[in-house]
Amino acid sequence: MFVQNKIHMRRHDLDWLRVIAFGLLIFYHVGMFFVPWHFHLKNNHIYDWLRYPMLFLNQWRLPLLFVISGMGTYFALRKKNGWQFAGERILRLFVPLLFGMFMIVPPQVYVERLAKHQFAGGYFDFWPSQLFTGGSYPAGNFSWHHLWFLPYLLLFSLILIPVLLFIKKKPGNALSAWVSRTIARPFGIFVFLIPLYFIEAFIEPFFPVNHALRGDWFTIINCCTLFFYGYLLMSAREAFWKAVITYRKRNLIIAIIAFSLLMIMDVSFEDSYLVHFTEALVKVLNFWAWILTLFGFAAVHLNKAGKFISYANEAVYPFYILHQTIMLIICYFIMDLHYGLLLKFTIIVAGTFTGTLIIYELLIRRWILIRPLFGLKISRKNDDR
Repeated sequence: MFVQNKIHMRRHDLDWLRVIAFGLLIFYHVGMFFVPWHFHLKNNHIYDWLRYPMLFLNQWRLPLLFVISGMGTYFALRKKNGWQFAGERILRLFVPLLFGMFMIVPPQVYVERLAKHQFAGGYFDFWPSQLFTGGSYPAGNFSWHHLWFLPYLLLFSLILIPVLLFIKKKPGNALSAWVSRTIARPFGIFVFLIPLYFIEAFIEPFFPVNHALRGDWFTIINCCTLFFYGYLLMSAREAFWKAVITYRKRNLIIAIIAFSLLMIMDVSFEDSYLVHFTEALVKVLNFWAWILTLFGFAAVHLNKAGKFISYANEAVYPFYILHQTIMLIICYFIMDLHYGLLLKFTIIVAGTFTGTLIIYELLIRRWILIRPLFGLKISRKNDDR
């Protein structure tokens, strides 16, 4: 049953999950335009009920991406030493980040300043003369905005190199052996909730998420743990895939129950110490169960090659880099129009996907000098997995 999952073969299910998670990010960011939460631009009518499907995605989408990133690191390190891996991470994460901060993000800040009447003039009156005015965003104009994922991932990749190399060079080490034994038990894989619970319960209240690296200790510790989990679980090889496939339906039931409890607590209880510590447990159980569920069903149904996933897997990184800029430009022009939710949502989603696809297909994908600026290898050939 598990022959197709041997570690030397590419995990097409991970490709699918990565593409799906980043695809949902576009829908999520469009949703941010319509809900009460803080965002760069806001529609002229806010829909409070929309925050519930947003909360559902918000619980597991980002943790899933960091786990998948850790798993991808396991494959990336197979044929590289530490220095080669560090160089490749810098090239594929820091270079797009730097390019994005100077070229991709500024139009987002520009339309926000226009919408809030904080600037008047054309774009080239704003860029680059206003880019460094007032320092970093939100007081100033210089920011990495939605690209915050890249510096965090780069940080985790670099600081964990010694530990990752140790696991790679000693595949029979005590930690990997313990992981394989533990996840083979019916509920063994839920042991990984323990560190996540303590992080959520005791660190999150004191360090609000800011995505600025500085002072963002909850995000750093939590996401670094998830990244390391991805690498560690992949080092368990077939024990992990067997566990998530075998218990996928049970994990789905746990995930549905946990999310239902989370929503009940959200609308029924005032914040208190007891509520906080209970909610922290339900929260980590919820997103961990959804992650395991997704891995299990993807391993059964999506671990197959195809032209679409091959194309989408390469396109997803440029799509991630570009999408919010195109989206916010569209939002700026329709934010005050008296259209309904469905029409505006459709216009923004369709325009974002179409605009990003055109730029990717005609400019990024085909030009070897531009590809590295969007995190792509010069060659179009996908790396092995």
